[in-house]
Amino acid sequence: MAEGLMKKYYGFDTYVQSAGVKNDLEIDGFSVAVCQELGIELSRHKSRSFDEMEQWGDDLSGFDLVIALSPASQRRALELTRFFHLEVEYWPILDPTGLGETRDAKLTSYRQARDQISERLIARFGPPMSEDS
Repeated sequence: MAEGLMKKYYGFDTYVQSAGVKNDLEIDGFSVAVCQELGIELSRHKSRSFDEMEQWGDDLSGFDLVIALSPASQRRALELTRFFHLEVEYWPILDPTGLGETRDAKLTSYRQARDQISERLIARFGPPMSEDS
């Protein structure tokens, strides 16, 4: 969700790559659904881990900032970046994966996570670019 929101808000002038501690292979359908509500297409997005990023040539030393959305990803990012001059920020975002019994309740949790990410992006990087930019 964070990568999709970042690209929608700020365009493609900044290279952004989402990664997790582990690869879950498929993007969560609830993430796809709540991002679709904002016109963000995630269904073709590929999930990847930090290790896969390195294997595929995305050298972490080439990044300026890592934003971790879970304590586990923060630990892994700090491990991987201890030899690089790279800023790591931790944003405690709700993990919606185990929340809600019904589809509507799950979607509500995912919307909360999406909206938390959106608020943090705007606070950190400023207002989104206009559609005309």
